[in-house]
Amino acid sequence: MEFFRIHKTIPFMKNALILNLISGITFVLAVFFIVTRGFHLSIEFTGGTVMEVNYQQAAQLDEVRSSISALKYSDFQVQNFGTSRDVIIRLPVDKTMSSTEQSNTVMAALKKASPDAELRRVEFVGPQVGNELFSNGLKALAFVVVGIMIYLGIRFEWKFALACVIANLHDVVIILGFFAFFQWEFSLPVLAGVLAVLGYSVNESVVIMDRIRENFRKQRRASVREVIDGAITQTISRTVITHASTQMMVLSMFFFGGPSLHNFALALTIGIWFGIYSSVFVAAAIAMWLGVKREDMIKTPKKEDPASEVIY
Repeated sequence: MEFFRIHKTIPFMKNALILNLISGITFVLAVFFIVTRGFHLSIEFTGGTVMEVNYQQAAQLDEVRSSISALKYSDFQVQNFGTSRDVIIRLPVDKTMSSTEQSNTVMAALKKASPDAELRRVEFVGPQVGNELFSNGLKALAFVVVGIMIYLGIRFEWKFALACVIANLHDVVIILGFFAFFQWEFSLPVLAGVLAVLGYSVNESVVIMDRIRENFRKQRRASVREVIDGAITQTISRTVITHASTQMMVLSMFFFGGPSLHNFALALTIGIWFGIYSSVFVAAAIAMWLGVKREDMIKTPKKEDPASEVIY
């Protein structure tokens, strides 16, 4: 399906060097901020008090958040749990009071706003559990990266595979760099968003690399740069349709999904736009600089062993 078709090939690779230098600087800065500033980890990773509160009617989450904010809490989470009447509240560790004192203080504020609020459960999650969760999340990310590397290595010639891997890691590191620089809260939904972007970016890279491989076989007189430019130009319509429709859905979560989905949608938005950029300019350019050529797309026929020939 195509909304439009560009008949003149766009010379994307003409400015590939400059764009990749900018990309390289952005990547280095992202790594620098990750190492020096670290992440603003959410309560799932740092530990804290978890409260389950029930209301007789549908809970007004904005009202709940306002009541907790009035207690000078800035890093907390409020979301529905199961039904619209059940609310989960996650509070950060407070060294000045115990978990029981925290829950009592919060419940007093909630009952002041809504007398029908009823405390169902209180739990304390220690930092050790949060650290283990964060460690397991990083392991999951590493396993996904390794799995993608294996898939690309099987699917493509090694130059294409290496270019795709570098481009996809480029997207992930830059997303993490944004969260480190602005100190946005890094939570489990954000980690899920990073994993989603990784798969999304791989799909975009695979589509472009497949078209490059196909054009190498069809356009026998074209140069490598012309083949790559042609492949990217031919897939622009598909790129616009896919990314625009995905971005509309992500923006709806960003503006109307509430605080629980805000950073998740933010991670996806950054990943979508950098995914387009890296697939077009980073992956394709690296493949070109690695010296990909038409001969790489054609399998050399195996020579028969003369010793195996039968003489009659």
